[in-house]
Amino acid sequence: MILLHGWPYDIHAFADVAPRLAQAGHRVIVPYLRGYGSTVFRSADTLRNGQQAAVAFDVIALMDALKIPRAVVAGFDWGARTADIVAALWPDRCTALVSVSGYLIGSQHANEAPLPPAAELAWWYQFYFATERGRLGYERNRIDFNRLIWRTASPQWQFDEATYQRSARAFDNSDHVAVVIHNYRWRLGLAQGEARYDAAERTLAAGPLIAVPAITMEGDANGAAHPKAEDYRARFAGRYEHRALTGGIGHNLPQEAPQAFAQAVIDVAGW
Repeated sequence: MILLHGWPYDIHAFADVAPRLAQAGHRVIVPYLRGYGSTVFRSADTLRNGQQAAVAFDVIALMDALKIPRAVVAGFDWGARTADIVAALWPDRCTALVSVSGYLIGSQHANEAPLPPAAELAWWYQFYFATERGRLGYERNRIDFNRLIWRTASPQWQFDEATYQRSARAFDNSDHVAVVIHNYRWRLGLAQGEARYDAAERTLAAGPLIAVPAITMEGDANGAAHPKAEDYRARFAGRYEHRALTGGIGHNLPQEAPQAFAQAVIDVAGW
């Protein structure tokens, strides 16, 4: 089982999930996404690329390196998008899927269309990051910035400072800012990706169906921008279930509701 975190989080989002899965007899791998924690680029000349396909190809490269032919893939935020892409592009490598907030595969073309004002407001940081002022602001203030994102994305989650600081160390990676800024600028067509991912991005832009067994999840207090479950149901062509959690569960669902997330992963693996 491969568990994938998002921005601005890290592997500790699964600190209470991974032991539950291991105790159920599963091998569990929780990697840092590129630009977080201990990840490094081996060449100074490599583009610090945060586009969606690049992050998904990292997962396949990891599986190849560890000689893992197939795995259950689960995640939230960037991790959910990445898990969706793995399931869509490599169904032979993906046994099953758990995706918080459902179908998050996007395209630069789709992102050209303006959203209603309230929805645009939820993406305020994306527009901030489009500017040099935003890049510099994130570079200088990333710890305070990301704490703010945690609070707004999970308004009812009463995390303490020690919990936040445990994850915040992952943002000290020297490539973190570059990868994050590139991700959001690429989405808006303000930054180029890499040609080697062009074919994959064309496929993803068409909204490919996900045919592997899948469970999508959503908390009732997710303060981050997210689609409605009924809007993406048709993108799942295999056995499928949506689980809506109550009790003030926000954006970081695995950390806020670890038992429910772990159970979803165990259940979908059994399908």
